[in-house]
Amino acid sequence: MSRRFLFVLGSARSEGNTEILARAAAEQLPGDVEQQWIRLAELALPDFTDLRHDSDHVRPEADTPAGVLLDATLAATDIVIASPLYWYSVSGLTKHYLDHWSAWLRTPGVDFKAAMAGRTLWGVSAMADREPSVSDPLVGTLNNSAAYLGMRFGGVLLGNGSAPGDVLKDTEALTRAKTFFAQDAPLARFPYQAG
Repeated sequence: MSRRFLFVLGSARSEGNTEILARAAAEQLPGDVEQQWIRLAELALPDFTDLRHDSDHVRPEADTPAGVLLDATLAATDIVIASPLYWYSVSGLTKHYLDHWSAWLRTPGVDFKAAMAGRTLWGVSAMADREPSVSDPLVGTLNNSAAYLGMRFGGVLLGNGSAPGDVLKDTEALTRAKTFFAQDAPLARFPYQAG
């Protein structure tokens, strides 16, 4: 299977620092690698309802926001969560997307866990703090989600930036972006422990 990257943009702001950094990393992908970009702020995802003790979830229709996102997720070999660091974790939009993973795990005919096994989850995040350890909850969320599904985890490309375009001043992050997707991603493991 040729590689197909799904970039899930979890920022409330269009073309923010996280997206700039994700696009810098994506520019390094070979030309034959398919890329799909989805901005969660532009999707009217329905609220997540936890039905696991009541009934099965129903597969969303293909032409609905949830159906588009499910199909794109299932079609990807590599999923890139591009979420700014909000209150030390993923954005609310990103968390909403991950909550839908819970529904898809319990949707008949999807076999979401088996479908995701072996695929790779990556993260890209811009943050205002210069101390990388403040991103540990975000990294842990992504690593542990990947581990639960038997996915590989490529880690998180972190950049510094608060005001629009600030990440372009973070030369270290832009240098890491050049090789970020070239690394071999190991199988994710529980529990996530900061480096």
